[in-house]
Formats: sequence, structure tokens, C-alpha cells
Amino acid sequence: MNRPMMHVVDPQTGESNPADIHKVFEAQLATALAWRESTLAERIARLKKLREAMMARRQDFYDAFAKDYRKPPAEVEATEFMPVLDEIRHTIGSLKKWAQPKRVWPTMATAFTSAWVETQPRGRVLIVAPWNFPLNLCFGPLVSALAAGNTAILKPSEMTPNVSLVMAQIIADIFPPNEVALFEGSLPTSQVLLDLPFDHIFFTGSPAVGKVVMAAAAKHLTSVTLELGGKSPVIVDESADLKLAAQALLWGKLTNCGQTCVAPDHVYVQESVKERFVAACRAVIAERFGSTPDEQRKTPDFARVVNQRHTQRIAGLLQDAQSRGARVLIGGQVDVAGCYIAPTLLDQIPAGASIMTEEIFGPVLPIIGYTDLDAVVREINAHPKPLALYIFSTNMQRVRRLLAQTSSGGAAINHCVLHFAHGNLPFGGVNNSGIGSAHGEYGFKAFSHERAVLKSGPIMMAKLFFPPYTGFKQKLIRWTVDSLRLPSLF
Repeated sequence: MNRPMMHVVDPQTGESNPADIHKVFEAQLATALAWRESTLAERIARLKKLREAMMARRQDFYDAFAKDYRKPPAEVEATEFMPVLDEIRHTIGSLKKWAQPKRVWPTMATAFTSAWVETQPRGRVLIVAPWNFPLNLCFGPLVSALAAGNTAILKPSEMTPNVSLVMAQIIADIFPPNEVALFEGSLPTSQVLLDLPFDHIFFTGSPAVGKVVMAAAAKHLTSVTLELGGKSPVIVDESADLKLAAQALLWGKLTNCGQTCVAPDHVYVQESVKERFVAACRAVIAERFGSTPDEQRKTPDFARVVNQRHTQRIAGLLQDAQSRGARVLIGGQVDVAGCYIAPTLLDQIPAGASIMTEEIFGPVLPIIGYTDLDAVVREINAHPKPLALYIFSTNMQRVRRLLAQTSSGGAAINHCVLHFAHGNLPFGGVNNSGIGSAHGEYGFKAFSHERAVLKSGPIMMAKLFFPPYTGFKQKLIRWTVDSLRLPSLF
């Protein structure tokens, strides 16, 4: 088919042409059917093309991220390039194992049969990516989709137009649109895409929009993977290495200006070590970004909020907390026009403050002292299940108890965020923070249908259960049912 200019949008509306979307979607059907028989070598070749194209546009991505929200090149490397390239490397090395049919043992009811589970591509998939890690969270799922043998349509966020443009150019350069296509635009473009009967939708974004995606998918009974968010809490007890806790937490909180779905949202600190923890946090911020507000604002190592609207939103949370009596320990400076909010620590957050109920998604960290750990657990369990839980403690008995008493998509002990980068762990939420998992084999499975296959042997035992039900057959069926109370041999 002729290739439409996927990175060109209507200059009046900023949206992709719905006719182009429908044309590409229809064209991908024949490809998806053909790719059911694609070889692993063919899939790996596609991943290698994607990798080489990314590396060739490295400087273009640096420039695009700088334009969109002044993201430092080091963070572009560490949080955008590294996860995608590691996903490609891991997938290429493991794909043969993941795709291998898995033999399963027969049960008593299926004696003298053989059976296995084989993976099939789901078909045509839609990947809707957010703005906070636009390259990572668009091309990362694409790696899994291609590895599983699917065609794909990508919809990046309109809030990072420069990064989206580079991604669109890469996709247009290495894939014909009947294989992979990228459409830019905002809500109207998303609505056109969500109206189509995709075989799977992979969405990363807020729980509120996730509900919209799930409702749209339900119209076609389309399967979904929803990578959402949540207010990920942190517990720092009196046994913790406070310097390590401050170093790790402020890395996880302030990278990407706090715009990270698994960023620490708020910290519960044992009251007896709270002052020392705050002092350690002050030292880390000064060391990394400067000891004065002016130094912190001028540092090239601190990104900006993605736009003025989100800056105003975070500033509103900060102002609301302060108006209710919260105390700023460090930071608090806001420049909405410059999309800047200083690294900020908050204390004495009152009940009812919006910052304790809304996901912050910015460089503001509430610190809450506690004396009763059970009360902290009750507080965590009273809110929707978060995407992550972080525990800093050297008391492993306490850690195990906290893990058992709470629920979250993932968890980390004496670290934060890093579990996202572990290719052998499932990454995903639970309930409000997400449905399904991604990364590594879990991402491969998300974009695959696991088909059950059974093959009858030369002795068809099931014939003994076919009508007519003679006295002998009735006794045999009854004996078989009774025997199921015995322990399994497998």
C-alpha cells in the first residue's frame, strides 16, 4: 500500500486523518494473518532494525527531549534508551525459549493423551503511550508486540510532540504501515483508534483514562494490558540505613522531575529517625542539584514539568497543603511559565490535603512521621492499591509482615523504581494501578494468545465414557469420580 505520512497531522486540528487510520488498520489484517507463521529469525530481524534506527537518531532524541521538557541527556540514556535496548537484547536472547511449545502432564481424566501450550500472535495491536517516558513506554511495548509476531499501531502523547516526531520518522523509515504505523494527535485521534476492533490494547497512563480504554475495549471484547499509576507509599523504619534511603528515594522521586508512575509518592518515617532522615535528604538534594534555590533552578541535571497546565496542577497541590498548615522543609519555589517546581520536601501535612489523595507526579515529597506501624498499614490499605510499595528496613521479619499485610503492583526493599528495569520480573499494577504485566517474557505473553492443544493417543480412553451408559460404564465413571479424592501422582 502507499505510505501515508504518519508524522504529518492536520495543521488546523493537530489530528491524524481518520481515513488514514482506517486504511492502515485494514491493511494490517492481511499482515497479521501472514505473521502467524512468521519465524523467530524474522521477528528478531525487526527488533534489530528498531534498535539500529534508535541508535542512529540518538542526538535527535537528545534535542527532542530538551525541547519538550528539558530532560538531561544522561536521563534520556538511562530512562529512555537503556530500558528499550535492554528489552531488545533480553528478548533476542530469550525468544526461542519463550516461544517454545510447553509440554504438560496428562491428568487422570486425560490419560493416554499428549498436550502442550503454544503461543500465537494476538494479531493487530494498539499501543497507547504516555508523555512522561515517551520513548521508553512506546517502543518498549512495541518490542514485546513484535517479538510475539503482531502488527502494531502506535499512538504517542501529543504533550511531547518533538519526541513523537522522531519516533514517527523512525517507524516510517523501517516499517511499511501494513506492519507498524504511528499516528499522532490528541483525544479525537485516540477515539478513532479505540473504536476499532483491535486484538489487544496496551495502554499506559492514568487510572481515569484507563477506565475509558477498558470500556472501549469491552465493546469488541478486546483484551487489554493497562499500566496505570497510583500513590506509591514508602515506609522507612528505625532500622533503615537512612543515608541509603535518602539517596535511593530522591533518585526515584526527582528523576524526570518526579513524573514517573513508580516514583515514591509519600514517605512514612519512624518518628525517632525522622529528623536524621530529613537531614540526609537535604544533603542529597544539595549534592545533586545545588544548595541554594538559584543553583537548583540553574542545574542542567533537573528536568522540567511537561507543560504549564501540569505545573499549575502540582503548584495547586502544594498551595492547598500549605494553606492547611503543611510546612515546606526545602524547596517550594514555583515558576509556572518556566514549568519549574523546585525539589520540595513537605512536613506536617494535615488531614484533608489534596496532596495525600491525588497522585503528585512531580518533585514534591510529603514526609509523614509515624509511631504506630499498624496504623500506617491501615492507612495504605484504606486507599486504592498502588503501583509500587517501598520498604527501607534491615528487619526482614518486619519486611515480610509488611509485604503480607499490603497489596501493590510491585515492591522493592531498600531501593525504589529499579524493579521496573528487571527484565525477569513482571511489571504491572493491581486493580486501580493496572491490569496485566509487561517486560521480558511477561510482555511477550501479554501480546500472545496461549493456545491449549491436546492430541489423542492410540488408546482413546474417553470411549469408555461415551453413551450408551451401560451398567459397567456407570460403575467406571463413578469409580473414576471417587478416585479423584486421592492425591495426584503428578
